[in-house]
Amino acid sequence: MALGLYISVPFCRTKCSYCNFASNVLPKAVFEQYVARVCQDLAQAPAVAEEMGGQFERALDSIYFGGGTPTLLDRTQLERLLFTISQNFEIQPGAEVTVECAPGTLAPEIIDVFNRSGVNRVSLGVQSLVEREAASVGRLHTSETVFDDIARLRSGGIANINLDLIAGLPHQSCRSWRTSLDRAIATQVPHMSVYMLEVDEDSRLGRELIAGGTRYHAQVVPEEDEVADFYRMACEQLQNAGVEQYEISNFARPGYESRHNLKYWSRQPYLGFGVDAHSMLAAAGPRNDGSKDGFGAAGQPELAGGAGRGGLEAVRFATPDSLDDYLAAAPAKRTFIDQQAALEEAFFLGLRLNGGADLARIAADFGISRVAAFRPTLAELIAAGLMEQQETRIRLTDRGRLLSNEVFERFLSLPCHMSLEANP
Repeated sequence: MALGLYISVPFCRTKCSYCNFASNVLPKAVFEQYVARVCQDLAQAPAVAEEMGGQFERALDSIYFGGGTPTLLDRTQLERLLFTISQNFEIQPGAEVTVECAPGTLAPEIIDVFNRSGVNRVSLGVQSLVEREAASVGRLHTSETVFDDIARLRSGGIANINLDLIAGLPHQSCRSWRTSLDRAIATQVPHMSVYMLEVDEDSRLGRELIAGGTRYHAQVVPEEDEVADFYRMACEQLQNAGVEQYEISNFARPGYESRHNLKYWSRQPYLGFGVDAHSMLAAAGPRNDGSKDGFGAAGQPELAGGAGRGGLEAVRFATPDSLDDYLAAAPAKRTFIDQQAALEEAFFLGLRLNGGADLARIAADFGISRVAAFRPTLAELIAAGLMEQQETRIRLTDRGRLLSNEVFERFLSLPCHMSLEANP
């Protein structure tokens, strides 16, 4: 099966107050060192996959540059990354090649690089098309900047464009959120992602909200119920505009679903490179060399969910989330996925999709008895109105999508350490 490739570029013009990713504002002198290291890792991909215990495949059908802001790199650095990928992998005809961009960072020479290097999809981190809201969290663009970027991308031959929006930003109201949605829909872009503001200790705004403070406009962040209403409004307006929801946070016109992100939710293999980049590969087979949690560290392989629950299905590993550690070649963290953990993933990742999870397919992959063990959980979730079943397919209800984390926890016997890379 063809791989997806993820390249992390952890550099930003400013650090947004809501951001909880491993990215930062750094001098351009670091960029070249970083690109060189990523290119080195790309060239060593087969050896890394073997060391981690995963099956390596040279064929690629999706490439995703995320961040951070990949378009802060100069044209020669972007070209070097894209060329190194082409030299070490087989990019299939029609592969989806996405680059995340902050509005206002698309210089003409960057669009030229896109055209010459096969980039055919761009994701714009808009977050809000209301200037006051965007500025309150550190975004540097105006709505006009976004509209200009879209026009120039289309003139350059790139029509497959995504806009990210966040429900719950400071100063956001029902009226202003509707304005953002209306403006985004009017652009006629074929894909939109709508995220609800995350409140956790990994962002400055999140810490301030938890502390009950007023910095970063925390005192004017909408209440949780309001944010849920904003999400429902987005689902309704986008559906009415022909931009159909296909995953909890993602909406597309027919044929424009993100092929790369679908790999994560359907448990297809992918490799990640750069800071805090995650990978998932099919397991190459039992590991008897005593390695654990990295490149040759002593110990027995760690199984997500514990040993003795079936053979190995896959291996997940992640690079360091510190730039210094990554540049110093600190070891990756690795978790082997046994059959039980893989079954749990099939449930909670499949349920992210509007199409849901097919019980017949899961039973064919993992056995009827394993699926039967989840019948009481399924019955409880259906009775609670969080899930519905149609023939052999189960899916979240509208209410279930709002409470998806609580639903997913019901399918986890033990933590399955993983992360999804497509972020706002």
